[in-house]
Amino acid sequence: MAVKKSTGRKASGKKAAPAKKAAPAKRAASVKKAAAKPAPIARVQREPARGGGLAKTTGTLLTLGMLRPSKGSRPKRTRVGRGHGSGMVKTGGEGGKGQTVRSGGGKGPAFEGGQTPWARRLPHRRGYSQKARDIGHFRATYTVVNLHALADWDPSVEVTPQTLKVARKFSRVQDGVKILGGSKPGKTLPSGLRFRDILFSATAKEALKAAGAHFEGD
Repeated sequence: MAVKKSTGRKASGKKAAPAKKAAPAKRAASVKKAAAKPAPIARVQREPARGGGLAKTTGTLLTLGMLRPSKGSRPKRTRVGRGHGSGMVKTGGEGGKGQTVRSGGGKGPAFEGGQTPWARRLPHRRGYSQKARDIGHFRATYTVVNLHALADWDPSVEVTPQTLKVARKFSRVQDGVKILGGSKPGKTLPSGLRFRDILFSATAKEALKAAGAHFEGD
């Protein structure tokens, strides 16, 4: 049986603490590490750019991160398939298949659900009234000029649709020009006016005849 040799000192449960490094050596290492680091770049305070362009900077360094797109130039994209509350779920904004998904597709405003449309139900016989047809295609629309607009007209110039347009009494001639009997206080008609290719209301023609106007064909 082996006998353990005694060491001459009592064994303790605590481990011996490691020896501390010398303070001068630690200070020298930190100085060397600080010298190896590059100098820090001065931070630039920036404000968000309003309306795009460059952000306002208060420092001296300009970086690419300061660039901002113009306001409204990059709208947020539409995310489809993100729930029924988004409105872009089943078809993703494309509509149905076939006719309704095509550009310009659909039946049009005159479609009556498949029944015979009104244009085919009308009695297309010789001499039937046009009053039942579309007003925009089968009824004349006239450019209107009132009598008080002719108070400053030169009697030596014939009053025609062309001369009225040159004088800027209206901007566009439609199916014709018609003069109405509208008047204003303080404005009187010159005598001896001559008219051609113009229609008149009953009151306008009476007032012009009283002022001595001449009409084409009279």
